[in-house]
Amino acid sequence: MGLDCSHNAWHGAYGAFMRWRKMLAEVAGLPPLELMDGFYSKLGSKGPGIPTLYHGINTNEPAFGHESRPHLAEIDDHLPIQWDCLKPSPLHELLYHSDCDGEIAAENCGPIADALEALIPLLPDEQAGGHICHWREKTQQFVDGLRAAAAAGEALDFH
Repeated sequence: MGLDCSHNAWHGAYGAFMRWRKMLAEVAGLPPLELMDGFYSKLGSKGPGIPTLYHGINTNEPAFGHESRPHLAEIDDHLPIQWDCLKPSPLHELLYHSDCDGEIAAENCGPIADALEALIPLLPDEQAGGHICHWREKTQQFVDGLRAAAAAGEALDFH
């Protein structure tokens, strides 16, 4: 079980896709995805998100929200970062995209491929492990898939 994209752009675990996108955001100089709308969890909420980074790993406090750490309330009030701040970057659509379904329209594939191609030299030249294997090679595979979809006039499908 995992993410498969058409045009041989991606085949691998959902978690690997998220790790890859987090790396892309980092090398592009964008905010960490964990702080972005759709990924961030407000303090005191249950579920994945950034609060553990602010609170410390394995916090067992019953009061896990603003009351326990009032200095964090100010930070939390400004989060999550809205995706609009990334526009008109073509990376916006890829970074915010669902990791299990949907599509990237054919007309958006070329601009996203161009943006990703510019990031390849900035990615670590090392093995990433798991379903990513090598950062640069996996990114080139996605670029190639985007370009194949654009050339065929087809959307890049996520399933």
